[in-house]
Amino acid sequence: MRRITMSLAAVLLLALGTGCSSGSSESGSSEKGRVTEKPGGRAGAKASATKGTDGRPVDIVRAAVAKARATSARIDGTVVVRGGDGESVLSLAGPFDLAADRGRLSVDLPDGAVDHMDEVFDEGKVYLSQGVPQGHWAVIDRAKARAHSLLRAPLNDPEHVLRQASAIRDVSDRGTTTIDGRPVHLFGGTLDHRTLTLGLADEHRERLDTAREAMGGGLPASALVWVDEAGRPARVELSATLPTESVVVTLNLTDFGTSVKVTVPDASRTTPTDSVSGVLPG
Repeated sequence: MRRITMSLAAVLLLALGTGCSSGSSESGSSEKGRVTEKPGGRAGAKASATKGTDGRPVDIVRAAVAKARATSARIDGTVVVRGGDGESVLSLAGPFDLAADRGRLSVDLPDGAVDHMDEVFDEGKVYLSQGVPQGHWAVIDRAKARAHSLLRAPLNDPEHVLRQASAIRDVSDRGTTTIDGRPVHLFGGTLDHRTLTLGLADEHRERLDTAREAMGGGLPASALVWVDEAGRPARVELSATLPTESVVVTLNLTDFGTSVKVTVPDASRTTPTDSVSGVLPG
């Protein structure tokens, strides 16, 4: 059983200081999709978002996430890391059947030592095209995958991001706006430490726990969720701002309900592994 290690081509968010900081930007910006604020906005977006709930913001967000996880969607996302060395932007894209746990993702990090990786999710396995000879794939049990930096989903798993979003706390109604001309309703809140470190490898969790104590018992983190007229999350944004670095994870979901097909690599071209690390897989 091999341990696949990817090239570390960007800043990792685990060398934390001991100061204190506020939450993330709430401008709603991301690398994909233009957000235009409309005070008051269209009442239809709010009415549709609240359908089937008692109107509590936290229930609306959780219902939206549950609705997304019961279907498929096109995923377009970014992980933006900002620190003393500048900015690093990792992008991911592809179709994903969240209900069937099956999908394809293309992961890119421009100017990285390793700048591209393909991923295939199917039947509890994840196949990765990096860390092995060309034309071959590493394969790992999806349940065993762990993240190695703050707010990274293990293997860029979009369902992991949605699970974190559904654990949002102190949720408030931020009003109606639009994404690419589509009316959506924005909700914002915070993430607790347990949610922030969900899926994190033990050694990195311990370092974050130490940093948490040094910062007075909390690592500031927030979440924004834009809910469309059908009651689904059009966008999720998770962020953490620390003394020396910040990270913003954005997930855009479109084309809900589209059929998703994947091609699983032939077993003769796969290398089983029980651990994957590096900036591309998280």
